[in-house]
Amino acid sequence: MPAADTAARHRGEARHTDRPRGAADHAARSAAAQPRGESGESGRRRYHPAIPAHIDQTRLPSGIYFDARGRGRWYLQYRDEANRLRRRNVADAQATLDELRQIATERDGLARDSLAYLAAAFHAAEQFQQLAPRTQQDYAWCRKLLIEMPTKLGKPLGELPTRQFQPALVQRLVDRIASDGTPAKANHLLRYLRRLFRWGINRGYCDTNPARGVEAARERRRRRLPELETIEALTAFARERGQRRRGEAGACAPYLWIVMELAYICRLRGIEVVTLTDAHHTAAGVHTNRRKGSRDSVIRWYPRLRHAWDAATRHRDALWRARALPVPKEAAARPLIVAADGAALQKSSLDSAWQRFIRLAIAERVIRPEQRFGLHDLKRRGITDTAGTRHDKLEASGHRSPAMMDVYDLSVPLVPWPGYRAEAV
Repeated sequence: MPAADTAARHRGEARHTDRPRGAADHAARSAAAQPRGESGESGRRRYHPAIPAHIDQTRLPSGIYFDARGRGRWYLQYRDEANRLRRRNVADAQATLDELRQIATERDGLARDSLAYLAAAFHAAEQFQQLAPRTQQDYAWCRKLLIEMPTKLGKPLGELPTRQFQPALVQRLVDRIASDGTPAKANHLLRYLRRLFRWGINRGYCDTNPARGVEAARERRRRRLPELETIEALTAFARERGQRRRGEAGACAPYLWIVMELAYICRLRGIEVVTLTDAHHTAAGVHTNRRKGSRDSVIRWYPRLRHAWDAATRHRDALWRARALPVPKEAAARPLIVAADGAALQKSSLDSAWQRFIRLAIAERVIRPEQRFGLHDLKRRGITDTAGTRHDKLEASGHRSPAMMDVYDLSVPLVPWPGYRAEAV
């Protein structure tokens, strides 16, 4: 294996062991199928007892690793556009050696007719590099969502040939995403596909633009502002159902009610909540970690905020103790919100858990279908409920532009009548 690949692999292992699982714990429960020649001076592959017995370890292709945690899974490591090491699961523990070798064969090169290949060519092109930085970030987000999106064929959308993309397929994709309560996201991806295929047609990568003529999702003109009674009912429901065992009928993620509280109190986006760590805990309050250029602020401690924060740390610490996971020394390495395996909760996992929870709440008649709202609407409710002047709300929200207050502050000002004089009252 080249030296660069060897270094990347070691950096990848370090990245995994830096998580709460710890180096010793990870080594005991997870085995990496090492490429040939990486096992020491003898040049032989080191035997790993955790690898499934039906796999001949001496014939394993290089660059494929086995994670023995849970039910076990095979994965690849690669670097993204920002040169960050990423991991992609490629098969479960039942995969055969032939299947793993086929995966390794396809790893080094995308099929030239696939959506992923078209997207890779577009993002490497000069036309893409000339786009504004924010547009490039937006397109990179769209690309990742699309090429990793699962399909009924058992492979991600990015592996499908571009010739299989028809307007009907793109329309179903848009409709499905919009039906999850995210029409803006659906339209975002639709605009990206239109641009991507138009670029591909002009440069000979594809023959048609299947996104052209597809109906956009209908976005809500009225920005949702959930009623306080609705928020309270959902928070209580999430708290009660979060106490049920995982997998039990009617259960929901135990962290959902905490995320709701922090999003409302601190006026945070979902991604900003799940990336909170112990380092954001200060003597004065919670130091926010806002995105999209917003200014950070410190939300002062008060009983409701303290209760939510302490509940999150108790849940996390109990989970780490139950799994015998070591506690990272640095506060910034201790995530506040964790998944069932003890690792930091991912935004995609939070979104999925939220949609399941909302569907459960509607089915249980906790709320009506027209009362459903997104996590982001809790930030809007928190800004609207902030007392004080418009400047006070601007400081609390972290927005740099007063124009953004029209999006988030839906309160109605109380103003005096014509000719009002304070001294006359």
